[in-house]
Amino acid sequence: MALNLDELGITPAGLDAVRPFAVEGLDVRGRAVALGPVLEQILDRHEYPEPVSRLLAEAIVLTSLLGTSLKFDGRFTLQTQTQGPVSMLVVDFSSPDAVRACASFDEDRVQALIEAGKATPEALLGQGHLAMTIDQGKHMQRYQGLVELDGVGLEEVARRYFERSEQLPTEVRLAVGELYVRKEGEAHTKTWTAGGIMVQFLPESPERMRQADIDPGDAPEGTQAHEIEVDDAWVEAKALVDTVKDVELTDPEVSVEMLLFRLFHERGVRLYEPQPLSDKCRCSREKIEGVLSGFSVEEVEEMTVDGKIIVTCEFCSTKYEFDS
Repeated sequence: MALNLDELGITPAGLDAVRPFAVEGLDVRGRAVALGPVLEQILDRHEYPEPVSRLLAEAIVLTSLLGTSLKFDGRFTLQTQTQGPVSMLVVDFSSPDAVRACASFDEDRVQALIEAGKATPEALLGQGHLAMTIDQGKHMQRYQGLVELDGVGLEEVARRYFERSEQLPTEVRLAVGELYVRKEGEAHTKTWTAGGIMVQFLPESPERMRQADIDPGDAPEGTQAHEIEVDDAWVEAKALVDTVKDVELTDPEVSVEMLLFRLFHERGVRLYEPQPLSDKCRCSREKIEGVLSGFSVEEVEEMTVDGKIIVTCEFCSTKYEFDS
């Protein structure tokens, strides 16, 4: 079934925008995003090894889906700390639209995984934890949720977080791809693309959201651990999202609206205003100067090289130069 957005009076969200939606027939709400130039700018700036860039791109997609759900002016931060080759990922979303990201990694360990053909997101992350922090401003208390990282990817981590911390059935799909573009007479160029979709089960009756407190594991069928039945509407919604292929999330020719129509047209999907994203950092000369002014004279002297102190922002790579 073809979808003509013009006939429906729908303006496509396009790249670098999150599209909130609801499927009332299944009692689910969700968000979908397609990333292009914003992702390309962030990853090109850092020039990380390809597997690290892919992992950071997944984290950017997930943060975009979660951060744009804030109903107030604040900040959402996703951060991993692990013993894996990629020891830390940090993605920071500041409302209404600013995204920044960076990664810390052991170059030798990452290269060893690449050479062994084992540089998967799970292997790069390893053992540790992921923190999701919501900062509502200096007059409000911060909220932080932690999820264990035990050899799983970011999709599974997000599911676990909402299931265990929020008691909210959630399904997440993330995908990252590379596009090769060649203009006549020029060498081909590579660009990054990524996308994601998240749906959550929100029926009016709390009883319909019930989940087992813990995974039943190896408990025999028929025991109490297996007694909670999953709602049919959620089974259907989850099954539909599970059919999404990576190429549907990373192909610029497949708009977010087209994907949502493919998945939910039989049930009816309601679209809400898209929320744009931009590549913005919160660093400034004034902020860094304020930090430096807190150091002692001796510490300032240790930082000074050839009469200058040079500070480089980990997120945007901007260099700030000061005299001692």
